[in-house]
Amino acid sequence: MADWIGINRRARRCYGFDEVALVPGDKTVNPNEVDTSWSIGKMKFDIPILAASMDGVVNVKFAVEMGKLGGIAVLNLDGIQTRYENPDEILDQIASATPDEATKLIQSLYTKPVKEALIAKRVEEIKKHKVPAIVSCIPQNAKKFGDIAIDAGCDMFVVQSTVATVRHVATEYKAFDIEKFCREAKIPVILGNTVSYDVSLELMEAGVAAILVGIGPGAACTSRGVLGIGVPQITATVDCAAARDYHFKRKGRYVPIITDGGMRIGGEICKAIAAGGDACMVGSAFAKAFEAPGRGYHWGMATSNANLPRGTRVKVGQAGTLKEILLGPAKVDDGSQNLVGALKTSMGSLGASNIKEMHDVEIIIAHSFQSEGKVFQMSQKIGMGK
Repeated sequence: MADWIGINRRARRCYGFDEVALVPGDKTVNPNEVDTSWSIGKMKFDIPILAASMDGVVNVKFAVEMGKLGGIAVLNLDGIQTRYENPDEILDQIASATPDEATKLIQSLYTKPVKEALIAKRVEEIKKHKVPAIVSCIPQNAKKFGDIAIDAGCDMFVVQSTVATVRHVATEYKAFDIEKFCREAKIPVILGNTVSYDVSLELMEAGVAAILVGIGPGAACTSRGVLGIGVPQITATVDCAAARDYHFKRKGRYVPIITDGGMRIGGEICKAIAAGGDACMVGSAFAKAFEAPGRGYHWGMATSNANLPRGTRVKVGQAGTLKEILLGPAKVDDGSQNLVGALKTSMGSLGASNIKEMHDVEIIIAHSFQSEGKVFQMSQKIGMGK
């Protein structure tokens, strides 16, 4: 599987969304009759799409609306919503900053400590609308924030870092005990991020309820440039899904794979599911919603890092309502709206009646897939040429 890149050094060829295509099979299914539901533990959701735990994407209002539409929105407990009583004032500052000022401003705004009382308050604000409350934080804060959020009624907890492993080596501080946290938590724990078979398998054996797959592909993330790490999302999803299937065969416990980052349009979500994803976590597409708190801007989770920012603020604009982006009707022709409709239509065209059948469709390497026959779109910057 690997090619020589120099003396005594080989490298594996990996693939991203633009390099592959999905091949229709020998039957088709009515898109209105396909089943896009998926489950984490005992919780079942109609829509296999999560809104990313980023401050430009999710606040309480957005989480409530997403929950009412059948999806999941993850609230960031390390962010603006839990540092400030009135986050709207802070979000206005971030949106009005110049590109040169944005990162420095975000760094300064995130130095204010998280208020533990606001953690419980935000969870309770979501729960009072009778939708699931899902929150996230970094491993260093997981124990403290987790206890508070769970007591407030949180339904799922996400522990997220640039690279997650069970075996973290540190002498300066006590490493996060994933297995203990999952064992003691009263709710499902989602953990990420990873891109490899071996690490995924170890995380599953530690007891996580689901795994986030992806390092550096997000629209606002700069980890690949700053750190030089990451694996293209198709290959990463395929590898981690293989670990999921092996773990299920060996242990009888199915641990969903959530492809996290790099998906802007419906076709990329379809490819992520076909590569083995049970669901997808999306940021920039939802940052375009009128309901999103970012005012048309989107910034990386590590943009605020005081020492080594690994994200940036990008302008995505405001394109439509959350319902239009998620369920349609689409008012644009580039696949950035009606993401669920795109998934259902793709599944129907591929002959997949449910998510698990989607995992078995044929995937081909197709380097010309984006450009073949699209010269007018490319030259006019419309449709697939945007």
